[in-house]
Amino acid sequence: MITIPQAFAADTITREGVAGQKWLAELPARVDALCTQWRLRIDGPVMHGYAGLAIPVRRGDELCVLRVGWLDEHTKTAPLALRAWNGNGAVRLLALDPTDNAMLLERLDASHRLAQEPITQAVIVAGHLLRQLAIPAPAGLPTMRHMAQQASQLMVQRWQQFENSLPRPWLERACALALELSEPNPQLLVDYDLHYDDILAADRAPWLALDPKPISGAPEYGLAQLVWQRLDDMEAAGGLAHHFGLLVTAAQLDDELTRGWTFVRCVDYWLWG
Repeated sequence: MITIPQAFAADTITREGVAGQKWLAELPARVDALCTQWRLRIDGPVMHGYAGLAIPVRRGDELCVLRVGWLDEHTKTAPLALRAWNGNGAVRLLALDPTDNAMLLERLDASHRLAQEPITQAVIVAGHLLRQLAIPAPAGLPTMRHMAQQASQLMVQRWQQFENSLPRPWLERACALALELSEPNPQLLVDYDLHYDDILAADRAPWLALDPKPISGAPEYGLAQLVWQRLDDMEAAGGLAHHFGLLVTAAQLDDELTRGWTFVRCVDYWLWG
């Protein structure tokens, strides 16, 4: 049986309480059952992200990764996105067991992430991927309009709880923009959590994305996290505005719409944090 990393277990229990503790206790047996079901052999140390384990496995001679994660509204739709992309710009989904929120994925190079590349190169690669992944959205995804309505309500609640966290005019502008920019609602597939640590080198393509958080909307919604990460690197290599422009150009985005959504999502992220 696998050994669950202590840090992952502690974070899960802190976040999910008794339900998380029960899930963790059952997880090693579930992994064993999945390995039997899909005829897998574990051949590397267990890795983890925020909400799931990634276990290197072999299916015969094929190198794969078994991903088993906590099921919530942010993770349950990932298979829909991976199936729609079918390996174009993203990791390929090989098998799915929705009961255990388990996916068998092709193995990428976890030792070589886009986060390790010089920032100017990284933003151009990420921008191209953001555009490549913006295909017609499959049914069943939350919409950008729904996300905007939810965010505008939560931003007000969180600001009231932490009143000194940012100036009130910023809050009011972010709430108004969220509702304004979500009309109309384009129906493209957007990974709103695409970032440099989730873009890995691969054999069949230079870079592929994994671990999507998908919605149906406009690709401009999905750029913010590429800006709020690696800010120090951007400042040292020409500045934030320069790299924002590179991202917009590489992803073929509308500059004004991208600025609006980036402001909304940064205010929302700050209040969440």
